[in-house]
Amino acid sequence: MERFPVHTIESAPEASKTALGDVQARFGTIPNLAGAMATSPLLIQSFVGIFDKVHGGPFTEPEIQTVLLTDAVTNASAWAVALHTALGLQAGLEQAEVQAIRSGRSPSGAKLGALSTLARTLIEKRGRLDEQDIEQFLAAGFGKDLLLGVITIVAASTITNYTGSVANPPLEERLKPYAWNG
Repeated sequence: MERFPVHTIESAPEASKTALGDVQARFGTIPNLAGAMATSPLLIQSFVGIFDKVHGGPFTEPEIQTVLLTDAVTNASAWAVALHTALGLQAGLEQAEVQAIRSGRSPSGAKLGALSTLARTLIEKRGRLDEQDIEQFLAAGFGKDLLLGVITIVAASTITNYTGSVANPPLEERLKPYAWNG
């Protein structure tokens, strides 16, 4: 399948340029996936908005990366698995935690394990959690507000996971050590 273009700020549609510049300011570069997203101003603008909400919310960066990596694995998005492996390790996740998630398991720690399990369950059950799913998450010390907050992170990752699967951007050189084949 032919890849979508990976835009730079100069090559992006006019309505995507500001959002792409925002991505570059946050990451120091434009990830190939964001460059592909820029083909659609609606998509790149939505991504930047939800990205800001997720990373400005109540979860720590290791918690966010746990959910994002879990979602990438659950959605079988190889590009996103590589990115969130790198970002998760950078955020302080242990190698064993990252490896567990990449293997389709939850980390062994109570909080990260509960986050990972909830994220995977939300995707697998298409949001139809039962009481046991909810109680397991709450029993790990999270509140109902944070359970709903995880939905926001899952929504953000769905944007990147689906875009990665559809646009199939090339993996950046710095992410190749974290390549994932499912």
